[in-house]
Amino acid sequence: MALIGEKGVQRILLVTAFSAMSALLLIALFIVNEGVPFMFRYGIQGFLLSSDWDPSSGTFGIFPMIMASLWVTVGALLVGAPLGIAGAVFLSEFAPRPVMRVVKPAIELLAAIPSVVYGFIGVMVLAPLIREVFGGPGLSVLAASIILGIMILPTVISISIDSILAVPQSYREGSLALGATVWQTVHMVTVRAAKSGIIASVILGLGRAIGETMAVIMVAGNAVKIPDSPLDSVRTLTANIALEMSYATGMHREALFATGVVLFVVIIILNTVASVAMRKRAAKK
Repeated sequence: MALIGEKGVQRILLVTAFSAMSALLLIALFIVNEGVPFMFRYGIQGFLLSSDWDPSSGTFGIFPMIMASLWVTVGALLVGAPLGIAGAVFLSEFAPRPVMRVVKPAIELLAAIPSVVYGFIGVMVLAPLIREVFGGPGLSVLAASIILGIMILPTVISISIDSILAVPQSYREGSLALGATVWQTVHMVTVRAAKSGIIASVILGLGRAIGETMAVIMVAGNAVKIPDSPLDSVRTLTANIALEMSYATGMHREALFATGVVLFVVIIILNTVASVAMRKRAAKK
């Protein structure tokens, strides 16, 4: 470091940062360049709101995949967000510290498990159980939602714990001194003070659920239709791209890139909403 000097280290870090940003920018420009012209040529309304997806006849409506992605993502949040937040509150506020120091890293290790393993468990265990108990094909919105809900737990729990532990201890002591119970303190003081971090964890989990591909391909059933119930088989936007990109050519390939553009815009909107929510929370403080 002495040979390089402080200025040299700054330049190296600057080049590294811009390299990462440039790579992301090039990927975004490539997807936009491939997909946006198709959307305008085919018609944005027809592409987004049509229910007919038949590349062999030149019809490319992704509305069923959009609805399927929304169903699966909302279902994953209904499963993962309450469990994740409740687990974070328990580990950070009620569990002994030695237990939390062991359990938290173990939960974070779940994020390292390949998604295909979750998908395999869903196919072999969860789908037959759903088929036996509720009926239907088993490979469904419900199966995909449960699997994705489990997959986002490490993100929600880890970030929520860090946010709750960052709340000053004086907040808790002041609440208890005023006569509040432990649960009232946790519910009305600690969790509210950590709300911005908890919201961020849920938004990050939402992004993980929307972008997941392999596990969804394995457990959702991949039927191109608008779901009427959680027991219906569906195909999400990411699954559609992964299943058909290997053999797509011409307009079919452009339509899949346009689908990627839609996903890209959705992720940007989610990140913007999360940033605005956290800024408003910070302003209130």
